[in-house]
Amino acid sequence: MMRTAVPPVACVGEPRLTAGFAEYGRLDLAAHEEVHGPIGPMEPAQLLRLAEGMQLKGKGGAGFPFARKLRAVLESCERQDLAAVVVVNASEGEPASWKDKVLLTRAPHLILDGAALAAYALDADEIVIGVADDGVGRDSLMEALEERRMPVLTTIVTVPHRFISGEGGALVNGINGLPHIPPGTKKRSSDSGVSGLPTLLSNAETYAQLAVGARLGPYEYAALGTDDEPGTVLLTVTGAAGRPAVVECTAGMPLRDVLDLCEVPETQGILMGGYHGKWITPEAAEKAEVSRKGLAAVGGTLGAGIIVPLGVDTCPLGEAAQVVRYLAGESAGQCGPCKMGLPDLARALDLAVAGSQPADVVRAAAGEVKGRGACSHPDGTARFALSAIEVFTEDLRMHSTGDGCGRRVKGVMGLPGAPDANPQKLTLDWSRCDGHGLCAHVVPDFIRLDANGFPAFPPTPVPTWLREGALKAVKVCPELALRLAKAE
Repeated sequence: MMRTAVPPVACVGEPRLTAGFAEYGRLDLAAHEEVHGPIGPMEPAQLLRLAEGMQLKGKGGAGFPFARKLRAVLESCERQDLAAVVVVNASEGEPASWKDKVLLTRAPHLILDGAALAAYALDADEIVIGVADDGVGRDSLMEALEERRMPVLTTIVTVPHRFISGEGGALVNGINGLPHIPPGTKKRSSDSGVSGLPTLLSNAETYAQLAVGARLGPYEYAALGTDDEPGTVLLTVTGAAGRPAVVECTAGMPLRDVLDLCEVPETQGILMGGYHGKWITPEAAEKAEVSRKGLAAVGGTLGAGIIVPLGVDTCPLGEAAQVVRYLAGESAGQCGPCKMGLPDLARALDLAVAGSQPADVVRAAAGEVKGRGACSHPDGTARFALSAIEVFTEDLRMHSTGDGCGRRVKGVMGLPGAPDANPQKLTLDWSRCDGHGLCAHVVPDFIRLDANGFPAFPPTPVPTWLREGALKAVKVCPELALRLAKAE
């Protein structure tokens, strides 16, 4: 799904965040007030009770309780005798996610309502909204700010559209004029964030949900959803879906209802939660409910509400390997597990797909980075890779023989850029090969010698990072037996 146009929006059940979309498309201030009604400021204790009563958790992926963040900032302001800053993270750096873009482009006033509520309760000096530099949503947000009066100075900061730029610490760094990367040391923005002030930092959908809850009250808000997770959830459904969409659904609803709405065909597996999420099997998807608790029960995760089903016509491990390579390239490069460990993990998974290494090497590489990074990026990447080899066990078995699964990588994971437009594989002219073995010495990761001393290699395309080595192997073959040809 290219980030040049906002995808369709659908709803299963009662619309809240998406209320009025069918009638108005984008809600300007007049339409917003007609659909959602008025809203007034709240004192700190009142807003805390609301957030606790709603059981509001962050919608950016981590699911941290909003009331705890709010209380931490209030206490920090009092302890340090400093003013607060409210930050809205609408950067949405993950390529597979679109839900915050939908809110920015179609319901910007809900986001601004929630931020204004928090700013008033905290007596904040400033609201800062971080948006990506891909151009989606910024104009709509600026138009909304021109239509209304915010309680404090409200500014928009543009963030590079990179995966790690959406991490909370990276966003604060960017606002402070530093590189848009995680700080490298774990520190609480509630103590020292923007300009060194106590900072309330949360996701765009979180503030929008707060605005909905402020109008409904905690009891009516909990009329939808589950006891543990009241309200609705925004999901981005892409991948093999016949109708990719951003979907609002009631928490606790069967996942199957969402998949059917988006016309998801037969699948090999479904990625839940995005690139730092986990894969689940088709069987698990039939039993799953859309909630943090319901997805955890089947081995998945809700994360940032991203759902990427894989059709039966693509190589699942090859798709996963592409994502791990992308995530390795998104490293901030400031700690060893990220700078060196993630490329090693990407390499291990590539070689497992090529049939050149067992899955244990992938597990070992993932174990080297888990729990050791300066931010959550290594942990999330390791979780994704491990989940792939656990769910796609049959595909892994076929690849381990060196023959592959017979399916091409179609690039359906929503990564920026196109998949390899010119996949190439090695071929051997047996009438010429004399078994010199030079090729195996040049690119041992892909070519090995069999028991008779002749080269053996997978029929799968050569990984892009081994392409140069494969070309050298072709050039050093004294009999001109080895060739690099376009993979069909």
